Amino acid sequence: MIQLKLGFIGVGGIASGRHIPAFSKIEGVELAGVYDVNENRAKEVADQFAIPFVAKEAAELFKRVDAVIICTPNKFHHEMSVAALEAGVHVFCEKPMAITDAACEDMVNAAEKAKRVLQVGYHYRFKKESQAAKRLIASGGIGDPLVVRVEAMRRRKVPGWGVFTNKSLQGGGCLMDYGCHLLDLALWLLDFPEIESVHGQTYEMVSRDPDQVNQWGLYDATTIDVEDHATAYIKFKNGATMLFETSWAANVPEDKETLSISGTQGGVNVFPYAVNHASQGMMTTTVADWISGESDEGLAQARHFVAACTSGTELIVKPNEARLVSSIIEQIYKQSK
Repeated sequence: MIQLKLGFIGVGGIASGRHIPAFSKIEGVELAGVYDVNENRAKEVADQFAIPFVAKEAAELFKRVDAVIICTPNKFHHEMSVAALEAGVHVFCEKPMAITDAACEDMVNAAEKAKRVLQVGYHYRFKKESQAAKRLIASGGIGDPLVVRVEAMRRRKVPGWGVFTNKSLQGGGCLMDYGCHLLDLALWLLDFPEIESVHGQTYEMVSRDPDQVNQWGLYDATTIDVEDHATAYIKFKNGATMLFETSWAANVPEDKETLSISGTQGGVNVFPYAVNHASQGMMTTTVADWISGESDEGLAQARHFVAACTSGTELIVKPNEARLVSSIIEQIYKQSK
C-alpha cells in the first residue's frame, strides 16, 4: 500500500546518486514525479528510475505528491521549500538549509504554519558512529563536554563539476558544502548549547592558483569566487569551546575527517569511534568491535523522513537546529569580508 507519494526537485548528482536510490528501497513509498530546470536531465532521470511524471513547473509536481525532496543549488532551497510547504507538501531539503538566517526563518515559519514536516539533509547525524557518540554523551559517559575539535579536510579536491564554485548559486564553498556537515554534527552532539561568540576566517588563495593541481577535475581558477578553506573558534555560554577547520583544497598530507570531544570524565573520537578514559591509575582507549544501526546513513535518513511524514516521528534534524548552523556559517562569512 502506498503511504507516501514523493517528488524530486532538482535531479543532479545528489538526487540520482543518493536520494532517489534510497527512497526507492522503502516500502510504501511511490516515486511519483520529478522537476528540474533542465527538462532533458529530468526526463533522463525519470527514465532511469521508472518515475512516471516529469513536471514542467514545480507547482505541477506539488499537486501530485505528498512530499518533495529538494536538491537544487543552495540559492533555491528557500524559494522551493516555502512554495512546497505553502502548497501543503512535506519537505526534505538538502543541506545547507538556506544561504541566510532570514531565509531559514521563513522556512521554519512556513513549516509551522502549514503543519508540515521540514527536514534538512544533515545525514552525518545518521551515521552509526554519530548515533553511538550521541548515546554515550547523553548518558554522561564523558561527563560535561569541554573542548570540541573538528577537522573536515580534503587535499586538493575542489569539485570540478556542477555549480560548487559559483557563489551566486551556492552561497559559499567548502564551509557551505562540506564543513557544514561536521559543524552540524558537533553542535548536535553537544545538544546545541547557547553560543556566546563566533570568530572565523575564510581563505581563497589556493584554489585561485593558475598552476592548478586538483584531484576532482578541472575548474576555472579565474572565475571561482568561493572559499576553499575556513576556520572558526566558537565559545558557548556554558564554557565549552569548539575549534573548527574545513577545506577542500588544503596543502596537507591526506584527507582528514575527525570530530573529537574532551569532557570532564572522558573523551570520544567519533571518526573512527573510540572512547578515552583515565581512572584507577590507567589511561584506556576503547574501540567498538560492532555498532548497531543502519550502515547506509542515506537510507536511514530517508526512512526517518518517511516515518516523520506518515507517523509523526519526531525529527532528528529539527528545522531550528539546521537554521542555527546556517546562522553560524553566515557569521563566519561576514567576519571574513
